[in-house]
Amino acid sequence: MDFRISQNVARMKGSATLKAMQDVLRLREQGIEVIDLTVGEPDFPSPRFICELAIEGLSKGYTKYTPSKGLKVYAEAISEFYYRRFGAQVSPSQIAASCGAKQAVFNAICSLINPGDEVLIPKPYWVSFPEIVNFCNGKVVFIETEENDFILSLESVKRAVTDKSKLLILNSPNNPTGRVTSAEEIKKIIEFCADRKIFVIADECYLFFVYPPMEVFTVATLPAELRHFVCIAGSFSKTFSMTGWRIGYSIANEEWTKGIVRLQSHSASHPTSFVQYACAKAITEKFDESMNVVNEMLDEYKKRRELLVFELQRISGFECKMPQGAFYAFVDVRALTGKNGFSSSADVASYLLEKGHVAVTDGSGFGAEGFLRFSYATSTENLKKAVEQIKSVVKW
Repeated sequence: MDFRISQNVARMKGSATLKAMQDVLRLREQGIEVIDLTVGEPDFPSPRFICELAIEGLSKGYTKYTPSKGLKVYAEAISEFYYRRFGAQVSPSQIAASCGAKQAVFNAICSLINPGDEVLIPKPYWVSFPEIVNFCNGKVVFIETEENDFILSLESVKRAVTDKSKLLILNSPNNPTGRVTSAEEIKKIIEFCADRKIFVIADECYLFFVYPPMEVFTVATLPAELRHFVCIAGSFSKTFSMTGWRIGYSIANEEWTKGIVRLQSHSASHPTSFVQYACAKAITEKFDESMNVVNEMLDEYKKRRELLVFELQRISGFECKMPQGAFYAFVDVRALTGKNGFSSSADVASYLLEKGHVAVTDGSGFGAEGFLRFSYATSTENLKKAVEQIKSVVKW
C-alpha cells in the first residue's frame, strides 16, 4: 500500500526560506563561497551571561520535566519584565512557555480556528502564517497593504472583514518588509476587531528592533478589555540572539492559554527546563545586562541597514526604501521582470546566486512576487562583499 501524507500536511507549502538555504548548501558543497543574506538569524553570539545561567540551571537540577505551561518562575519573570520595561500588567496565568515564537503562533492558531473560519493575514506575510491556517482547515483571507507602503491600516482591515472572520494576524515590525505599524493604528485595529469579536495574534518577535523615529510598542500595554482578544507571540530568539535555544512564550486570556497549554501537552510538552531557568534569571536579575545586549545589537543593525540600503538603491533595477524595524531590506525588482530573461523575482534571486554568489530570498514565498528580501543580520564585511559581487554581475 502506497504511503500518503495527510491532507492537512499536503496542503502546506514548503518554506521559501528553507529552499533558499538548500540552494546555498548546494553551491557550498561544490566549493563555491556564497554570501548568505537569506537567514533571519542574528550573527551575534548568545550573551555569555545567559549561557552561564543555563549552566547554573543545570547544576541546580533543572533537567526534568516541567509543566506544559512552563516553569512558574519563567511566567513570573516574563510578567515582571513586561511591567518593568513597558509598565504593562500581565498576569503569569496568561503566559505559556513555548519552543520559540513559531510554536506560540502554531498553538494559538490551532487552539482557536475551526474548519471554515476566516483568518485575515496582511501581505507580505511570514511564510508560516498561511500554512498553519491551512493545516487547521481555516480559510486564509489576505489583506493587501502595498497601497499603504506595506503598512497595515484600519481601512484595509475593514475591507477584508466578513461575518466569518475569526482571527487577524499582526506582525510589526514586519518580516519580510521591515515596516512598522504605529501604536495608534494598531490600537484602532484591535479596537475594531474586539468590537466584532475577532481575535488577534500579535507576532512581536522583532519587538525591540525599531529605528527612530518609530518607537517600540507592545500590545501588552493596551487596556485589559482589548487584550482579552489578543495573543502575543514573543521570543528570545531575535531579541537576545538565541535562535537555537528554541524558547518563547504566548500571552493570552486565560481560556485561550488553557487551550494553548492543552495542545502543547500533546506535542513538545514544554521547552527545555534549564533554558527556561536561564531566561527567567536573565530578564529579572540581569535586566540591565539584557537590555544592554539589545541596544548594542540595535546600534549595529542601524549601521548595517544604512550601508546596505544606500548601496542597493544605487543598483539599476533595484528600488528599496529604508526599513523601519527588524533586520530586512525589501527590494522591489519588478523593473527587471519581463526583460533581461527574468520572468519573476525568483529568476532574479537565482541569477544573483548563480552568477554573483549572493543568496537572497524570493518575495513570492511571502506573497510578494517581484520583491527580494535581503537580511542584514550578518557582518558589515559580508554586506560590503555582497554588494560588490552583485554590482559585478549586473548586466542590465
